[in-house]
Amino acid sequence: MNEISVSGLRKEYDGHTAVDSLDFDIKKGEIFGIVGPNGAGKTTTLKMLSGLIVPTQGSITIQGMDYKKNAKKIKQKLGFLPEESPLYEGMTADDYLMFFSEIYGIKKSEASARIKELLTALRLDARDKKIGEMSKGMQRKVAIARALINDPEYLVLDEMTSGLDPTTSKYLADFVADLGKHGKTIVFSAHNLYQVESLCDRVLIMNAGREVAGGTMAEIKKSCSAVEYVIEFSVDVEVDFEAVRKNGHFMARTNDLEEFNRITGWVAKHNGKIVDIKTVEPSLEEIFLKLMG
Repeated sequence: MNEISVSGLRKEYDGHTAVDSLDFDIKKGEIFGIVGPNGAGKTTTLKMLSGLIVPTQGSITIQGMDYKKNAKKIKQKLGFLPEESPLYEGMTADDYLMFFSEIYGIKKSEASARIKELLTALRLDARDKKIGEMSKGMQRKVAIARALINDPEYLVLDEMTSGLDPTTSKYLADFVADLGKHGKTIVFSAHNLYQVESLCDRVLIMNAGREVAGGTMAEIKKSCSAVEYVIEFSVDVEVDFEAVRKNGHFMARTNDLEEFNRITGWVAKHNGKIVDIKTVEPSLEEIFLKLMG
């Protein structure tokens, strides 16, 4: 079942097209990553999914509801974390989260239990400290708790771990992965491509407002012809294709299946011996750099 369906999504600003003809679906309980260079349209896309800005064209359907007609109802099911998230620095985390609980109409007793649960889960033990006195990592945890205070069914996170130290970044990534295991539908953008690859069920790669590639990592690798075959072999005649010597053997590389068959066939024809064959799958970062030229 699709939780979110996007069709023909387009956003223009004063003649500039920030997002152009996006189409994608996100399944219930899925973690969906959006990556791309600066200016690719990631944040604009997330803001449209969050209802902060209205598309110029196209439609967004969430849980079968059209966003244009059901914005208020949809936002009650949503948690949003912007890349830049100013907080009320003179308040404590408890007071700040209680304030947002009241905005959502959550009963005080329920809100208190929810706040305690979130701060414990996020390992944020700074209840007496004002937000302005907290580290950047602690402030980011407060912002994430705010996005989760209404126990949303789906989350939109823009650069969740931007600027954080590796330890805090990994903890928050693991925290989001756990949310996904408990049925939350999560859409997020990040420049940390290793994090995206390890977390996401599917990924959308954008550039200049358009989709460049998308799908599961296996689908992206297949569509980009990114899987490489490494053939190690020995033969007593001169090799007539590109290969290098290694440990007394030859080694050839190709990402073309027909070329792979030609090489192995050539080795057999010349009474050679195949020593080893490996399939090497590139990382999302390597694919991304290839797609971006």
